[in-house]
Amino acid sequence: MGTSETSATPPQPESGTAARDWVRASADPQYRAAVVDLLGALAYGELAAFERLAEDAKLAPTLTDKGELAAMAAAEFHHFDTLRERLLQIDVDPTEAMRPFVSSLDEFHRQTAPSDWLEGLIKAYVGDSIASDFYREVAVRLDTDTRDLVLGVLDDTGHSSFAVDRVRAAIEADPRVGGRLALWARRLMGEALSQAQRVVAERDALSTMLVGGAAAGFDLAEVGRMFSRITEAHTKRMAALGLAA
Repeated sequence: MGTSETSATPPQPESGTAARDWVRASADPQYRAAVVDLLGALAYGELAAFERLAEDAKLAPTLTDKGELAAMAAAEFHHFDTLRERLLQIDVDPTEAMRPFVSSLDEFHRQTAPSDWLEGLIKAYVGDSIASDFYREVAVRLDTDTRDLVLGVLDDTGHSSFAVDRVRAAIEADPRVGGRLALWARRLMGEALSQAQRVVAERDALSTMLVGGAAAGFDLAEVGRMFSRITEAHTKRMAALGLAA
């Protein structure tokens, strides 16, 4: 899952669960359930990203571009495999952990299927970056071991510079492309935020962790600030692409 230098900057971990390791934190059954949900959602997200990038490679105009997307897809699968191994380490069936998120994530990808190469690049850059920002925000509330794992799988797989270069070149060649891509990016923003909100709302343990006590002082007002930070990061990414937010 790719990120960029324009990622949202969540608050730093301070105390509570965020200062413990997995062994101590997982003694709380509700916290353990929340982490299983989080890792399941992330794992299926990485698997779906792998499949999508492999499919998008068919739209690539050059062999070089096909190779770039293939490398991205391979990185996404490596992230998926890392998450799958972690779930097995904590005695959780990866398939069962992912299952609750299959329908909603598949629906998101169905609704945001790109119609051409440039829309696919925008989705890889904008859509994945919004998801990464959301998971980085959640990571602040995780135990130290799980936080390191999550941040590791959110490493940039090359979406940022590759997508920016290709999109800016396309707009420079034909400025009319910019308007269409800006509309597409705004649609992706709305769908991605709705998806993040659904993931939290549909899983009680994850919702409780996010608005409850995993980080000292976290409350519903902070949820609003979290989504504001994600929106601001999106605006910066749009500027990097040469598009209006």
